[in-house]
Amino acid sequence: MRTNLFRNIFYSFCWLLVLTLSCQKEKGTDLKKPPGTGPDPNTETTFTNPILPSGPDPWVIKQGEYYYYTHTLGNRIGLAKTKAVSRLSQLPLNTVWTPPAGTNYSTNLWAPELHFINGKWYIYFAADDTRDINHRMYVLENTAADPTTGEWVFKGKIADTSDKWAIDGTVLDYNGQLYFIWSGWRGENDPGIQQLYIARMINPWTLEGTRAMLSEPTYAWEKNGLVNEGPQILKNSSGRVFLVYSASGCWTDDYALGMLTLKEGGNPLIPGDWTKSPNPVFKTKPASNAYGPGHNSFFKSPDGKEDWLIYHANSAAKQGCGDTRNPRIQPFTWNADGTPNLGEPVSTGSPIPRPSGEVP
Repeated sequence: MRTNLFRNIFYSFCWLLVLTLSCQKEKGTDLKKPPGTGPDPNTETTFTNPILPSGPDPWVIKQGEYYYYTHTLGNRIGLAKTKAVSRLSQLPLNTVWTPPAGTNYSTNLWAPELHFINGKWYIYFAADDTRDINHRMYVLENTAADPTTGEWVFKGKIADTSDKWAIDGTVLDYNGQLYFIWSGWRGENDPGIQQLYIARMINPWTLEGTRAMLSEPTYAWEKNGLVNEGPQILKNSSGRVFLVYSASGCWTDDYALGMLTLKEGGNPLIPGDWTKSPNPVFKTKPASNAYGPGHNSFFKSPDGKEDWLIYHANSAAKQGCGDTRNPRIQPFTWNADGTPNLGEPVSTGSPIPRPSGEVP
């Protein structure tokens, strides 16, 4: 009698437990996930900025179906490989090269850029020996198909005949000829006064002749720090060339993007063939928590239908040039005259549709 009673009590308890679990499932509670974890981010159709909590000087390049991303780490070079730039927070930035100690390029590695040239990968970066006055540009080479694999070989310093202070190097491929563009000083010791320079490339690690100065701070919005730096090349669908750069000091909230336009059929080495826009093309917007937006690059959506801007900004005023700068992405459009319209920084936390064709 007692056995039957215990059995009935046990069966009743099990039945109540089943009913409870069923009710929870009907109410939408996923018992496999801890409370508050939210939906799987890979099923989301939108994202919000910033895409990483920190990442000064972001750079993205697409090769095949993959994007490769890097930013300033200071003491090494790191790369991430992804099919979805909006999901970079889910990936590590793996170290691919660390400089040896005690060299002219052992410290203060800034603004690395990854380029695919003539079937090989190249990383351009600025570095010094702990003294800023000794900053120069350097080159790494990798022959592997995937730059996150293989061996990165140090090719040496890349400089024109003047060999002055240099940072923020990038590459322009124009009519089959390569050009190197960077930020530098006019003299031997001009801290805080930076111009943009260009020189012809003999190969991906060697420059020919002396440099030509393309731009220096001339407008008021460029002069809070007297800086032109972070040059980036952008081409429209007809091949017209634009050079978007960062102006004013990164330690100020006036840090913004300016633009030079190469005249059609112009010679990139002739400064007069470039025209500077009188106003910034992208600037601080406090309402969007975007202070000092700059040092950008550009990329296409996976399906090639959209153009995207990636840049860093601080989320609050007066945060300067440190690791508080975080990377953000947003689409941009083109004006009727063929010039880019970068718009305004989108507010942090505001949903943005993921790049067209992006998959988890």
